[in-house]
Amino acid sequence: MSLRALTTEERLEALKTAAEARAARARVKEQLKAGSVSITELITAAESDHALARMRVNELLEALPGVGKIRAAAIMEDLNIAASRRIRGLGIHQRQALVNFIDHK
Repeated sequence: MSLRALTTEERLEALKTAAEARAARARVKEQLKAGSVSITELITAAESDHALARMRVNELLEALPGVGKIRAAAIMEDLNIAASRRIRGLGIHQRQALVNFIDHK
């Protein structure tokens, strides 16, 4: 099944929506780096915010101070979270394990 072609207006609206979502995710990552928002608050906010729900978990971890690509990958492996997982796709046990790990780090 092929997708229908978008009109110019639909394409422009989709581009605008995508840019707003990227900006929202960037703001949250900056807030994580600054320590003004916690992982728990972000995961809770992602339940109602579509842009945050689509953020990859590895991006979330990499936004934390002192966590880079390699450490984020190791954390995800320890918690049995797939590298492609987004916040929306985390199960209840994965969410709790992630919060517990970050809180006790």
